[in-house]
Amino acid sequence: MPAAFPDRFASRPIPIEELRRAISPKLRLHTVDQAAIDAIDPLTYEVVRHRIWSITDEMGDTLKRMSGSTSVTEVNDFDFTIGDELGQEVQVGLFNTGLVAAMDLAIYWTLLHRGENPGIAEGDMFLCNDPWVGGGLHQNDVAVLAPIFHDGRLFGWSTAICHVADLGGSAPGSFSPSATDIFSEAVPTPPIKIVRGGEIQDDVVDAYLRRSRVPEMVGLDLRAKIGANRLAVERLLTLVGRYGPDLVKAVMKRMMDDAERRLRAKLAALPDGAWHAIGHQEQAGLGDRGIYKIELRMTKIGDHLTFDFTGTDPQQGMINCPYAGMRAGVMFALLPVLAGDIPWAAGGLMRCFDLVSEEGTINNASFPAAVAKAPVGPAWATANLVAECLGKMLDTMVESRPRVQSVCAGTYDGCLLAGVDAEGRPFIGGLADTMASGYGAQTDADGVDTAGLFVIPMGRAPDVEMTELTQPLLYLWRREEADTGGAGRRRGGLSGSVCVIGHGTRGSMTAMFTGSGKAASMSPGLAGGYPGGTQLDLVVHDSGARRALAAGRIPGSVEELGGEHYLVQAHDEVPVHPDSAVVLRWGAGGGYGDPLLREPAEVARDVADGKVSPEAARTLYAVVLDEMGAADPAATDAARRRARVRRRESATAPVTTAEPVLAVAGERRPLDDNLRLAPDGEGGSVVVCAHCDHPLGRWGENYLAPLPRRTGSPGEAGPTAWADPADYVDVPIEFRQFYCPGCYTALLTQVVPAAQPILLDRAPV
Repeated sequence: MPAAFPDRFASRPIPIEELRRAISPKLRLHTVDQAAIDAIDPLTYEVVRHRIWSITDEMGDTLKRMSGSTSVTEVNDFDFTIGDELGQEVQVGLFNTGLVAAMDLAIYWTLLHRGENPGIAEGDMFLCNDPWVGGGLHQNDVAVLAPIFHDGRLFGWSTAICHVADLGGSAPGSFSPSATDIFSEAVPTPPIKIVRGGEIQDDVVDAYLRRSRVPEMVGLDLRAKIGANRLAVERLLTLVGRYGPDLVKAVMKRMMDDAERRLRAKLAALPDGAWHAIGHQEQAGLGDRGIYKIELRMTKIGDHLTFDFTGTDPQQGMINCPYAGMRAGVMFALLPVLAGDIPWAAGGLMRCFDLVSEEGTINNASFPAAVAKAPVGPAWATANLVAECLGKMLDTMVESRPRVQSVCAGTYDGCLLAGVDAEGRPFIGGLADTMASGYGAQTDADGVDTAGLFVIPMGRAPDVEMTELTQPLLYLWRREEADTGGAGRRRGGLSGSVCVIGHGTRGSMTAMFTGSGKAASMSPGLAGGYPGGTQLDLVVHDSGARRALAAGRIPGSVEELGGEHYLVQAHDEVPVHPDSAVVLRWGAGGGYGDPLLREPAEVARDVADGKVSPEAARTLYAVVLDEMGAADPAATDAARRRARVRRRESATAPVTTAEPVLAVAGERRPLDDNLRLAPDGEGGSVVVCAHCDHPLGRWGENYLAPLPRRTGSPGEAGPTAWADPADYVDVPIEFRQFYCPGCYTALLTQVVPAAQPILLDRAPV
């Protein structure tokens, strides 16, 4: 059902000069000209720049000391920005980078809609949790925006944002798997003045906290963000007092200009091209068994990127994010992949790309779509596609060793738990152990096991004892899981699993689950590497856990728990009784390159370390181990030859009438681990196999379409890391592998819907 005034709250990037003209004349802005920017000496620039950077670190320390929320104190699910007078992001924190990807949009909106009434003045702060306005990605991401004035002029902005436990709605934690629009979720609040002239406004605070089931915790988070902003204002004004407002502002402007210049230089050094990828969200809500696509075409021309999401499915159920989430998805991947060696002055970096998207789609949803899942759903899936395309683009520069990496983790296995503790107090918590996800494999290194989440550089899995202290839970295990990392010449990082039971609760708890990637992996591999393992969540009713503990044993496996196993869906709401156990196993990193090219000694070491099972060593890597556990070179060579023969015998190739293409002698330019571009003698190029030089197709045409390929069940991607997709969705899911017809090296390995077309995944422009 459409809602009134949707356009008023749909904040979008706006040309800076147009924004200046639209701001209330009551606001006097401080700015500097280009001459002031050019006049900064290098030493002073570096000193002031690093001081601004350190302010965000100090804000992080302040927030963590004041907040009592484990999502802040343990997980680092928060972030900060320092901005110029218009809110352009000069420096972002190294925490949850998606939370600040649209903070500038929230400030633009505030300047346009709050400048006249109620006004923006010294000592004010604004609270915002409206994801269409900007700031966070869903309503539980609550931002506090603080204007910074000097000598009566608006000098800059600081912002603090974190995920809070609950802001109302139909379900604890403000997340409902059955939501069909935002009116079943937490109320979105556009920027509202919560601090006026340095005084917290009790009426606004009361109205804000009244909606929460855990107001004390949410109130602590609010005051922690206000405190972090007050520190930022004080520190920045101290810097202005020492160096003068014009010099500090000139440094801020130059920080953005330098970030833009350095990213554009990096892009200009890469070959132009276009890359294509498709990802999915499973189950649009409770009881749904569909699968929905997000589509990306990324184009790089010169020093500029365009991310075009045309073709993405219309918004569905509760698996949506607004424009801020789509923009966050791009920044999630761009910052660590392309800007790892560039200061994160996001206001400059965002000048280097454009977004193209249809309104009303999964990752650009129109109000009043349900968006509570946004950060761990479509925004994250968007980041996966961006990371996949950026990886393919960087793979063309394999000799220079750029940061090529398969997709990490793929998604977040969310489990929120709510109930009443032994003292009769309500609690809302959850399991954040999924933060320890596997990183994607690189061209020259395996993915790091249970490393974290690339979208939250400073994120971490909480300490088990801290989770048990703050929630009525008891862990039975938390461990890495073998075979979960995608197989490849370089192995994807392993994921992990946990098992918990209630401990000190009154009656049953409610568990709310969310996380695609159960039917089809959301961690694709690159260059023939296998995708990372899927999620698998269980609630084991009538488990024997308590009986085992009473007998002095700690159950160490699902089998030892016994009981009745309930297979958790992508989005689910399940009662957890006193005799129930909750088991989560989350996604892992994708692999890189054909597993048959992995060094046998590395496979043997993985088996010895418990990272790869003997079965996977035999079936995925074709490595034969001797009685001592070492790789047998002769037997392994023979096994790998047989594996290639089986690929040839089991593969099918479509009938084609296309003329064969021939490559000629000349330079072979890399496309990835397996592919090279060769001249065709007619001014064009041919895609050839890097291992045997067999021509595969003309550059610019779909070279994958005529290749021999094999399809099978998703279980072929790994012996233990895959469930049956039919348990989750009605759409058939298949394993696909495309081969070079000369040497039968795996060029592309996928687990995707059977109806998904064979994409031209890279092309010239």
